[in-house]
Amino acid sequence: MAVAGIFRRAWIVSGWLLVLAVIYLSLTPKPPEAPVEFGDKIGHLLAYAALMGWWHQIERNGYRLALIFILMGLMLEILQSLGGVRQGDIFDMAANSLGVGLGWIAARSTLDWSMRKLAP
Repeated sequence: MAVAGIFRRAWIVSGWLLVLAVIYLSLTPKPPEAPVEFGDKIGHLLAYAALMGWWHQIERNGYRLALIFILMGLMLEILQSLGGVRQGDIFDMAANSLGVGLGWIAARSTLDWSMRKLAP
């Protein structure tokens, strides 16, 4: 297998680990506390920016990715509310969506570099 293929597979596996980490942290009863004011919102923003930025390096259809990650963020917030332990938050949904947008911008600015590395 070519080095590019191995690199691509590792990138995809790492991306799925990021998705699982976001799901776990969104649904765990006691998520880590952020030591700064609005730290949870910053965490949401960074998590979804990382997801979008990471996956957009592989998948060129940014619209589809953005829709998937925005819907994922909405669903996880709804699931938090249904779980009875945590409360979903509209501002978390906004931070998730803003993070998707920032991740998209970041990925687009580096897309040429990564496509040379991740091209099948």
